[in-house]
Amino acid sequence: MEYRTLGRTDLQISAIGLGTMTWGFQNTQEEGFAQMDYALEHGINFFDTAEMYAIPPTAKTFGSTETIIGNWFAARNTRNKVILASKITGPGLAWIRNGASINKKNIQLALEDSLTRLQTDYIDLYQLHWPNRGSYHFGNTWNYAPKFDVQQERDNFLEVLHTLQAMTLAGKIRHFGLSNETSWGISRWLQLAEQHQLPRAVSIQNEYSLLCRHFEPDLSEIALNEDCGLLAWSPLSRGMLSGKYLKGARPEGARLTIETRPEHRVGAITDAAITGYLDLAGRHGLDVCQMAIAFVNRKPFVSSTLIGATNMTQLKTNIEAISLTLSDEVLSEIEAIRHQYPMPY
Repeated sequence: MEYRTLGRTDLQISAIGLGTMTWGFQNTQEEGFAQMDYALEHGINFFDTAEMYAIPPTAKTFGSTETIIGNWFAARNTRNKVILASKITGPGLAWIRNGASINKKNIQLALEDSLTRLQTDYIDLYQLHWPNRGSYHFGNTWNYAPKFDVQQERDNFLEVLHTLQAMTLAGKIRHFGLSNETSWGISRWLQLAEQHQLPRAVSIQNEYSLLCRHFEPDLSEIALNEDCGLLAWSPLSRGMLSGKYLKGARPEGARLTIETRPEHRVGAITDAAITGYLDLAGRHGLDVCQMAIAFVNRKPFVSSTLIGATNMTQLKTNIEAISLTLSDEVLSEIEAIRHQYPMPY
């Protein structure tokens, strides 16, 4: 396994991180335990979760993934072997604090509840799952129109930073990160932290894959030059890059089959791009999922690529991608496909 420095901290996190959001819905606790055991044995020391997991998000599954991780820590005595990341939910989900925004009160409530479920005294990386003001993520790429009170946002950012500082001094978190943020947002968070000597974001967790490259070029420039690296979620585009959903296919038990929310990634252009990547991988004797993960891994602005799996075969294949180096020819062909389908969704 390869390890990379998390922001300007002394933490060395695995270049492949373990995503956990299926545990508690698609996966049982026993299956979650098996995935964590295997990942740890193969050098993965960075686990990412969130209070709203398992996915699809519902009042019934809320918090179940953190609970499973906490039970694993207790059963295996492994807390000190894992760099643990979790997230406070942004506004909008009625069953989580009545859909309230991220502020001092809700950080205090959310963090205490997460610590209880996780059976730990601290979280290494505490992330803001999405901005209060909204963003272009989660299918809003085509219609996001920024409209908010800048002063109000600034005041909220400062309130949050002061709260995170207090939580850090209390030993409940070690560092904080952003998620599903924009260039304006990350720039303002970093600026205010510097101006007021408050905690500095050490990472940004956004979607990034062969099909979703919105992180380039503006956010990648910030990530590189401000030491705020990307934790890339959905490097396989919810498993779509495997090809299993082509032409409307819905395998039993698969993520898109059980999803209750509209899927903005599905469409003819997406299928065409996926077919191109499948053909490319086939001609070069590559597993397409490993190719996709290796592509993300090689980017200099990526701190960790977050994989997820619903079975051990998927998990093993995804972890093995750490050993794959893509040739210049493959990389060139990837860019050719991107030029043909620059923004499938």
